[in-house]
Amino acid sequence: MSLLRLHAEQQFSEELDQLSRFDSWEKPDGWRLSPRCVVMYIMGGQLPNKFQVSPKYIGNQRLIEIAVATLTTDRALLLYGLPGTAKSWVSEHLAAAISGNSTLLVQGTNGLGEENIRYGWNYARLLAEGPTNTALVPSPVMRGMMDGKIVRVEELTRISSDVQDALITVLSEKLLPIPELNTEIQAVEGFNLIATANNRDKGVNELSGALKRRFNTVILPTPETIEEEMKIIEHRIVDLNKGHLKLADLKPSYPEIERIVTIFRELRNGVTQDGRNKIKSPSGAMSTAEAISVINSGIALSRHFGSGQLTANDLASALIGSIIKDPVQDQVIWQEYLQTIMKGREKWKDLYQACKQHL
Repeated sequence: MSLLRLHAEQQFSEELDQLSRFDSWEKPDGWRLSPRCVVMYIMGGQLPNKFQVSPKYIGNQRLIEIAVATLTTDRALLLYGLPGTAKSWVSEHLAAAISGNSTLLVQGTNGLGEENIRYGWNYARLLAEGPTNTALVPSPVMRGMMDGKIVRVEELTRISSDVQDALITVLSEKLLPIPELNTEIQAVEGFNLIATANNRDKGVNELSGALKRRFNTVILPTPETIEEEMKIIEHRIVDLNKGHLKLADLKPSYPEIERIVTIFRELRNGVTQDGRNKIKSPSGAMSTAEAISVINSGIALSRHFGSGQLTANDLASALIGSIIKDPVQDQVIWQEYLQTIMKGREKWKDLYQACKQHL
């Protein structure tokens, strides 16, 4: 039975092994690879034996260099930006390359308790034995401190402020007090923390000034050009379809990707690509990740319920579900876009007709 999704260190184990073989640069204590090789793993490149390392992030290499350099210091890293800008993706691959383990993860939610940051208790043992080491249940943060690994905290700003502040002592003093046992956990070399946050989420909790000072923030931007965004989408679709989706025999053509990316960029930016027409933006993020989802959904529809060739009808079915999040407001915005923008594009007639049929 095959796994639905492999961790980064499992999926790209060959690349990590090859990089380790040719890594002759200085490695910080507790790191699997040197900072130079971590950047090469993220950005891609060719090794001396002609082995090709695939790019995990397509964008400004300097941002990745800043992120990696931050993790060599006593400062934690905050990856910040709009939804769908590959924050979680970059976070996972940084942890895989540095620690060889991307699984020390705290998923931020509004109901997350402090025990998920610090530690919890096995209550059966706690009642029977009292507070002991065997009754203690370490959090991912505690395990990362003990093992000298990178810990990931996803959606930091969705965690309530009082729980967020449990990180202050960990990040400033590099220790975690356990008053019930009259002891503490001191972090081992190699430990650090990568957090992600976006500014479009509902229920965002601002970070305290004390916590902000413990982080170096790297903002991951949306792709600057349509060509860059298309390259990202094409790379991710091929990567996903080789994996658990198993749709490698169906690949979208360049014009199909270009149309979807154009729609997303125009709705996201509130203006057409030529700058002539202003457009209302829908309530959704209209991110690169959403565009990837639309194309993959279209491919799946074509394979299982269509002709086997990706058509405008397949794309339209997935496109509408991605754009119309608010059934009232977004519906009006989408209809206006169809009539004022898409209808007038001669090469888009098939997609326009397909979208009209699905309204």
